[in-house]
Amino acid sequence: MELRSRLLPNLTSDPDFFGRFAERFARYMGTANFLLYMTVFVIVWIAINVVGLFGLHWDPYPFILLNLFFSTQASYAAPLILLAQNRQDDRDRVQIEQDRSRNERNLADTEYLTREVAALRITLREVATRDFVRSELRGLLEDLLALQDNDAETHSRDSRTSRSPATSSIRAVSAKRTTNP
Repeated sequence: MELRSRLLPNLTSDPDFFGRFAERFARYMGTANFLLYMTVFVIVWIAINVVGLFGLHWDPYPFILLNLFFSTQASYAAPLILLAQNRQDDRDRVQIEQDRSRNERNLADTEYLTREVAALRITLREVATRDFVRSELRGLLEDLLALQDNDAETHSRDSRTSRSPATSSIRAVSAKRTTNP
């Protein structure tokens, strides 16, 4: 056994290296360059063997050697293409799993945020909203402006009173608010 290991090199194949090679090979075979080079090769092969350039006729008319070459190429190309497809399927499967887990996390986050928003809405029912506060402030401002106009008229008529216009306006507004709930 030890003699065998000394004489034969260690031929352990790296599946990842071979898989990358298969993908590059399959990718190249699907290009226009490959088809162009293969067409040029076949035309040159046939031209040399039919015309006999330089006196060469190694594969006469039925082109059996060319057919053997194509068969060998096909017998190697098919498994390499299948290997490349299997590797792509594995990558797709991993990507689908990652997408699924990401979607599950997004769904959980969305459900959590929905519950939080619902809780905030329930809590805010008891709190005055911005629009409510604005409308109340507008009403108070209108009341103050109306009282200020009244006070200005009253002050011009009765300049002898000891109360200031601001004090009388505030008292009038608070009296109006207590009478109108």
